[in-house]
Amino acid sequence: MGTVEPEPADEVLRALAEPRRRAILRLVAHDELAAGEIAAAFDVTRTAISQHLTVLKSAGLVVERRAGTRRLYRARPEGLAGVRELLDELWASSLLVARRIVESDRGVSPAGRSDQDGRVSA
Repeated sequence: MGTVEPEPADEVLRALAEPRRRAILRLVAHDELAAGEIAAAFDVTRTAISQHLTVLKSAGLVVERRAGTRRLYRARPEGLAGVRELLDELWASSLLVARRIVESDRGVSPAGRSDQDGRVSA
């Protein structure tokens, strides 16, 4: 069996798997905040928050802007595009499977034209 190539959404999903990173992302979703302001919202070291911010930056979920000695962070909504595409694909596939199950239960032929009695389905 061959290897599976990493999807563009994989790094984003790994970054979002950690609850603190999701909380950081929520903080910077509507406001640009300094690293110190972000760290003040958590009961962990600034170093830990810095590491979380690095992961979020690498995944393309936040951008950093320097203003003098301060580093300001804000969410990058387009960083979620790959995850949106993945979820859209999974949702479409799930709907297709659900449709096939319902049609099978109703006796609709694979062509979708008639049931076992020959009646045309709506």
